[in-house]
Amino acid sequence: MALSSRACVVVLLLLGLCAAIGLPAAAAAGRIDDGLEVTWGDGRGSVSPDGQELTLSLDRTSGSGFRSRDTYLFARADVQIKLVPNNSAGTVTTFYFISEGPWDVHDEVDLEFLGNVTGEPYTLHTNVFANGNGGKEQQFHLWFDPTTDFHAYSIEWTQQHILVLVDGTPIREFKNHADRGVAYPSTQRMRLYGSLWDAEDWATQGGRVKTDWSQAPFVARYRNFTAADASSTGTRGYGQQLDAAAQQAMKWARDNYMVYDYCADGKRFPQGVPPECSMP
Repeated sequence: MALSSRACVVVLLLLGLCAAIGLPAAAAAGRIDDGLEVTWGDGRGSVSPDGQELTLSLDRTSGSGFRSRDTYLFARADVQIKLVPNNSAGTVTTFYFISEGPWDVHDEVDLEFLGNVTGEPYTLHTNVFANGNGGKEQQFHLWFDPTTDFHAYSIEWTQQHILVLVDGTPIREFKNHADRGVAYPSTQRMRLYGSLWDAEDWATQGGRVKTDWSQAPFVARYRNFTAADASSTGTRGYGQQLDAAAQQAMKWARDNYMVYDYCADGKRFPQGVPPECSMP
């Protein structure tokens, strides 16, 4: 079926952007457990014999999770994930940066994939914490089924901004406005974590849809993990302003797939939204 001219422009734009940003290679250069280690789950997390895939599972007793072997201060992290298929209601699959110091002053950059009943879309929940303060949630649906194949999810954390990308398309940018009084994670090293766990009390449609344990064990798969400090030789994209193509791609994603933005939540902020919402 022929695409409309608008659709063709969007496709070409996204393809060009993916090439410019640089998605993870189709085949990993080494073993995934060179960079990640399963840390909890009593055997529910495992690495394939060839080292190319890390699997997390969740049953009624426990979920599972991993962490990166290294910590980072400004980094780009990429991973491909194939999310829990079919009825995934109540489950949360994650990939996130978090500091390891005191909780009340911790930094964090979250990607949380909130499961749903069969046929209903996943929600990608994003948030940023700085010096213990979060509340900067933005949520998105995706323009594909994230359970039928692997897709790339990226967090770029630099001195200038935090950028979230899906298959190379930027969907969220949180800029560093520390000089204008907005807290920004810039002093604490962070480690990458991933997990699969049960959050039926809030995850799916505000907790109205519970986990169907007859579907367990639930399984999420990770592959092609890469992460590098911003100072690493050859790393692309750090500290750069989004060019016109990237800005247009992000606008397309946000206009069509963003389903919640704290900056537009007047009920939550009746006295006015946080100041960064009006900063360019």
